[in-house]
Amino acid sequence: MRADRLLSILMYLQTRGRTTTDRLAEEFEVSRRTIIRDLYALRVAGFPVYTERGPHGGCYLHEEYRNTLTQLTTDEIAALFLSSIQEPLKDLGLSDPLRGAVLKLTAALPESRQAASGRVAKRIVIDSTPWTGRREPIDHLATLHQAAMEDRWVSATFRRPFDVRTERRIAPYGLVAKAGAWFCIWAGEDGRLRVDRISRIHEAVLEDARFARPQDFDPETFWAAWRDRQEEGQPTFDVRICVRADAIQFVEDALGARRGVFYGVPAPAEEWIPMDVSFSFLEEARRKLLALGGAVEVISPEPLRRSIADFARQIGDVYERTPPSMG
Repeated sequence: MRADRLLSILMYLQTRGRTTTDRLAEEFEVSRRTIIRDLYALRVAGFPVYTERGPHGGCYLHEEYRNTLTQLTTDEIAALFLSSIQEPLKDLGLSDPLRGAVLKLTAALPESRQAASGRVAKRIVIDSTPWTGRREPIDHLATLHQAAMEDRWVSATFRRPFDVRTERRIAPYGLVAKAGAWFCIWAGEDGRLRVDRISRIHEAVLEDARFARPQDFDPETFWAAWRDRQEEGQPTFDVRICVRADAIQFVEDALGARRGVFYGVPAPAEEWIPMDVSFSFLEEARRKLLALGGAVEVISPEPLRRSIADFARQIGDVYERTPPSMG
């Protein structure tokens, strides 16, 4: 608590200038004697805090030091402000501390610089939540975050396909938030680096033992390289469809906001408009295109066209029957 108060006193002197120990005691709800000890502690720590007796005296920060805290550029202030509104920080429990730090820093800036953060807030919104509103489970994120920060081993159980469970002792080197999902960069006891979604971790128990982190390891560089390899190796499934002219916008929104990638969208000129779309695989294409109903028709490839027709017949057969009694 005292460390927080010392920082607050420093920021108060930065923003308000010369004041009295009585005013500080009232502001921070402590005794005047406590404030005097705090000011002494700040001087011992190297901060140029001065006190003067007399009617025009008081305590204050040296003017040159006050100036060094206000030399951030407008772009730097804007970037710092934006860093305080990232959704993943809420997952880590860091959004409130960071926002508080930014507010303190903003309060320490001159009025001409304070306006920069206000302009950003009125013009830019960052929403890193998934568009569908569905998020992957992050039950063990707090444990992995603590392990990564303290370089501690974790006994983890992973959930693999077909409900297979695997147990590993992992060293979490870093965490990555991407598109509403969290990933863990970890090394096993063999030293090999791997990446897993945190949603795949069924159990995570923090150990007391600590691992040795490689001095040259950069999680951002590793993640960028790993991500690029995944994207390069991702299969593509190209589809030719026709879209009803009055449903063009609907189809673009339905597919483009998800995994479908449009290669070309001609201007509507006829009742049915040809369109090229790419998916990762046939099953994904079938699922997404079936959801569009009669707004689209698959032209090619033929296997997808036949598969959609087969699914449509199955659905039609089900709904042509009399609904089963639920009583």
